[in-house]
Amino acid sequence: MQILSRFMMAAALVLGAWSAPAGAADAIRLPALGASQAVSSDAAVVSRQHLAEDAKCTRCHDENEAKPILSIFQTPHGVTGDPRTPTCQSCHGPSLAHLAGPVNGKIAPPDVRFNSDGGYKESSADKRATACLACHSGTQRTHWEGSAHQANGLACSDCHVVHSPVDKVRQRLTQPAVCYTCHKDRRADMMKVSHHPVAEGKMACSDCHNPHGSVAPHLMKKDSVNATCWTCHADKRGPFLWEHQPVTEDCTNCHNPHGSNVAPLLKSRPPFLCQECHDGPHASGTAFGPGIAGPQVPGTGYTGVPNPSGNGAGRSCLNCHVMVHGSNNPAGAFLHR
Repeated sequence: MQILSRFMMAAALVLGAWSAPAGAADAIRLPALGASQAVSSDAAVVSRQHLAEDAKCTRCHDENEAKPILSIFQTPHGVTGDPRTPTCQSCHGPSLAHLAGPVNGKIAPPDVRFNSDGGYKESSADKRATACLACHSGTQRTHWEGSAHQANGLACSDCHVVHSPVDKVRQRLTQPAVCYTCHKDRRADMMKVSHHPVAEGKMACSDCHNPHGSVAPHLMKKDSVNATCWTCHADKRGPFLWEHQPVTEDCTNCHNPHGSNVAPLLKSRPPFLCQECHDGPHASGTAFGPGIAGPQVPGTGYTGVPNPSGNGAGRSCLNCHVMVHGSNNPAGAFLHR
C-alpha cells in the first residue's frame, strides 16, 4: 500500500506540472540567462586577450622548434577557453628585452628561464619556483618553503615538464623513474625480493610521500610514518590490548619500506632482528655454531639429553610470537595469540 500511495503522489505531481499555466511552466523550465551570459562574455574577452599575449611568443616559437613549445596547448596550462589559464608571460615574465628582438646580433634571454635550452642559462631555483607558486600555492604545496627539496636547490621544473602533454612525474607508471634520478638507492631497494608494488605500477612514490613538503619526517603525507603506513595496513593500527612498543613507535624499526631481501620487508632475519632488543630470555647466551644442539663434544664427560639453544633450534621468534604487531587476546600478553 505504501508503494502504491507513493506512486500515486508522484503521478499527481507530474499531472499537476502538465496542467500548470504556460507562464508558470516557462518560469520553472527557463533559467535566468542574464548572469551566465555576462560571465561567458567576460571569459571570451579574457581568452582573446590571452591569445593576443601568447601570439607575441608563438610568432617565433612555433612547431618548428627543436623542443615542442606549442604542445602546451594540449595541457591544462593551454586551455584557452578558461580565463584562469596563464599566458607565456605569466610564467616567463614580461621579457620585454627578449621581445624587442636582436641587439648587436644577440637576443636577450626571457626574464624567467626554466632550462638551459637555447643557449641561455636557467634561472635560479627560487625564481623558477616563485613563478609556479604564483598560481600553485597552498594545499599540497603549503610546506614547500624549507622542505628537503627546496633546501637542496630544486625547483618545480626539475621534476615537472610543463610544455609536454604527458608529465611523467604525474603518471603512476613513470613517476618512480623521475624520483630515481636523484634517489638511486631507492631504485636498488625496489629491485629486491620483497618490495612494495611500485615497479608493478600499483603504487607510486607520491602515495606515501609529498614531494612538495611535509611536517612529518621523510616528507610523509601523514603526520607520522606509522599514520602513513596505516593508510593501507589498517589492521596493524590497533589499538591493541597488548602492544609491541617498537611497532607503536615506528614501523621502520623493523621494516625497510622501500625493499628488502627478507620478507616481509624486514631489515634482518628473525631471530636476529628480535635480538636487537630482546637479548635476555630463551637461553640467548648459549653459543651458536658447534654448541647449537647442546654440549655433545666427546671427552667432556657429558651424559644425558642435549639441551639445544632455543633461538638456534626455533630459528624464528615468530613461530610462537605470532601477533608481533599487537594482540587483543586476554591471554596474549606475550603476543602468542
